Amino acid sequence: MINQIRKIKSFVRRPGRLTLGQEMGLTKFWVDHGVDLPKGKIDLNALFVKQQKIVLEIGFGNGDSLLKMAINTPDRNFLGIEVYEAGVGQLINKAHKYQLNNLKIIKEDAVKVLTNHIEDNSFNLFQLFFPDPWHKKKHFKRRLVQTDFLNLLSHKMIKSGKIHIITDWKHYAIHMMTILENHPNFKNTQNAPIYSPRPEHQPITKFEQRSHKLGHDVWNLIFTNEK
Repeated sequence: MINQIRKIKSFVRRPGRLTLGQEMGLTKFWVDHGVDLPKGKIDLNALFVKQQKIVLEIGFGNGDSLLKMAINTPDRNFLGIEVYEAGVGQLINKAHKYQLNNLKIIKEDAVKVLTNHIEDNSFNLFQLFFPDPWHKKKHFKRRLVQTDFLNLLSHKMIKSGKIHIITDWKHYAIHMMTILENHPNFKNTQNAPIYSPRPEHQPITKFEQRSHKLGHDVWNLIFTNEK
């Protein structure tokens, strides 16, 4: 199961030139906010200054909304996973600017990290905002939210932990709703197969702003882990 979901990548690495600030985030400030993967599991209790509930977000892009959450919610720890170097460097640079001690970043394939480096029952909240919809039918297999991924995620989250996924692609929203509603370990917080209202405290992401400008609908899916 795990080997299968790792063979098909749900992302594309985007190389490009880095700004000075992004380079500083990937080099000079990495020691404070970046996470070098060990051979085994990450000691999450030792990773953060305080032992608090942990929020995991994967594919955070440029990291602006994750940064705001870490600033606005100091009583939670945030772990972000992203492969996009520019976004990782930018977020770490800003985390250094605000001297945050509740935000850590991993630059790697999230499925690999979850499979090999994260203990079970580690996270209280999982966030996936505007994942690549892979809108062409021949690419549907690349979509991250599939049953195998949810199986993995369910074990890494605590019981009663929540997952929050946002998309502006209707077909992907329907696909994810179907997959989640049929999964034995997840329960819709709406107690019905309907989408959730947008949480008022949720920072608006760059993709969400773009979606509104284009007149696209945005769907929120919030489910509880009932394993």
